[in-house]
Amino acid sequence: MPSAALPRAAARVRPPRRSRPLRAWQRQALAAYRAAAPRDFLAVATPGAGKTAFALAVAKGLLADGVVQGLTVVTPTEHLKGQWAAAAAEVGVELDPTYRNSAGAASASYHGVVVTYAQVAAHPALHEARTRARRTLVVLDEVHHAGDARSWGDAARAAFGPATRRLSLTGTPFRSDTNPIPFVTYAREADGSLRSASDSSYGYGEALRDGVVRPVIFLAYSGETSWRTSAGDVVAVTLGEPLTPDLVARAWRTALDPEGDWVPTVLAAADRRLSEVRAGGMPDAGGLVIAGDHEKARAYAALLRTVTGSAPALVLSDDPGASRRIAAFGASTERWMVAVRMVSEGVDIPRLAVGVYATPTSTPLFFAQAVGRFVRARRAGETASVFLPSVPVLLGLAAELEADRDHVLQRAAAAGEDDLLAVEDRLIAAANRSGDAPDGEAAGVVMLGASAHFDQVLFDGASYGAGGGRGGPGSVEEEDYLGLPGLLLPDQVVSLLSRRQAQQLARPAGAAGSGEPRAEAAHLRLARLRRELQGLVGAWHHRTGASHGSIHAELRRASGGPAAAQATEEQLRARVDALRAWAAARRPAPR
Repeated sequence: MPSAALPRAAARVRPPRRSRPLRAWQRQALAAYRAAAPRDFLAVATPGAGKTAFALAVAKGLLADGVVQGLTVVTPTEHLKGQWAAAAAEVGVELDPTYRNSAGAASASYHGVVVTYAQVAAHPALHEARTRARRTLVVLDEVHHAGDARSWGDAARAAFGPATRRLSLTGTPFRSDTNPIPFVTYAREADGSLRSASDSSYGYGEALRDGVVRPVIFLAYSGETSWRTSAGDVVAVTLGEPLTPDLVARAWRTALDPEGDWVPTVLAAADRRLSEVRAGGMPDAGGLVIAGDHEKARAYAALLRTVTGSAPALVLSDDPGASRRIAAFGASTERWMVAVRMVSEGVDIPRLAVGVYATPTSTPLFFAQAVGRFVRARRAGETASVFLPSVPVLLGLAAELEADRDHVLQRAAAAGEDDLLAVEDRLIAAANRSGDAPDGEAAGVVMLGASAHFDQVLFDGASYGAGGGRGGPGSVEEEDYLGLPGLLLPDQVVSLLSRRQAQQLARPAGAAGSGEPRAEAAHLRLARLRRELQGLVGAWHHRTGASHGSIHAELRRASGGPAAAQATEEQLRARVDALRAWAAARRPAPR
């Protein structure tokens, strides 16, 4: 076993290379930390808010005061080790990002080391010995990763239980399972569940109001999808229409098939948006396509080369040069990067401004991590645009982006409800907890094709778009939103989106450039309105927690008329308008 001996004298903390003032939330959190002097402290801050700078301010103070003699930073990925070391060096703290378990002791030139959770899990006894050898501050970056009780969690508890101080950081304190996160305090709720309690919290909504992060505009694309089942039946459905969870999953997988038309259409739209952002004040803006697996990542990269005329950066998790490739892209002016999971969390590429969410992963944790890659603001007015499939679970997650989440254990069973919508709520929730949509490449299933058209824009919990199937590729309706200025403050985004929607609603169906015939049969108009209403109800459910049934019931009380299946076009439109008004006014949720 390698020796864990450490030098008796810690390296002296140097003056910072550059002195950057802390943000208001960082100063408040630092004051709270110093006042409490706790052994454990959980800081929750939205991606891009500056968790690393806060942690390094804590570490530098503890080292300078002699409270601790050494520092260990734990990260989820190898790439983040280098980022932490570079950031620490800026404030006069030296960390070794190349430390390996086989080395045992680190050089006396360093204040500490940066390791990964996997590295700790491979040899927890070594890291426990290192922690015991001198007074140590352990910084657990994205600590929710330590919630795996079978590996990383148990290893973290064993290795860092003896630490003098532990500082846990996360932008997404919730997990998609119910494993407890080490060193996190849980408070019992009235229903018997245990909710994580943070010592400092700074959410996306606060950061957006402070101008610390960018507003995120979500552009959802629907389309016709079709596949042949193992029994030989051909199934054709519209992505975004009310469907069973199985059909939603299959349509979603079909849309993401690089052989269909949905992906190239959306990539072309995203590239047009990137050009607009670059021309509008962010000349170095970059785009990121998040793929579900390596095979699709390579296929998407080939499609992007066709769309843009140049090959994008391709980052795969099994590529030993992945970290170098990410760093090179971040420092360049290249337009696009395609990645699987390497850029899903913690990676700092502030110029990323346009994203394509082309993965079937649907957990709130992964979605928040992915969107977090685009929110890091460099100057006032920068916006981010994320393109995604028009499926209920993603629209719901996009609508509730500002919601603050905690990790909840032992969730109490929901009270029994008899209506079918309540049953549907529970089925959708169960499907979401499973993480990925069911395997689209099931034996005997042949994907036949998928088209794409612009469906709606989501921003600040509200939905914008004229509906009616007007958003065909190259349509006036699509270009209205792709052409949004690249530099807008949040209030300007709302104002401009509302104005664009009003103009679209006033524009006759089939106007020049819409790509649709002037006349549309009543049954098609009703079907599209029901789909639009269902999507908005789903987004409102995710944003507020109100059940689908209670939302539909209040809409019927407000606008009159029967259930959606029997409602008239005017009644459906009134309900759609009411839901949009609720979102714009941040109306209290119906229960």
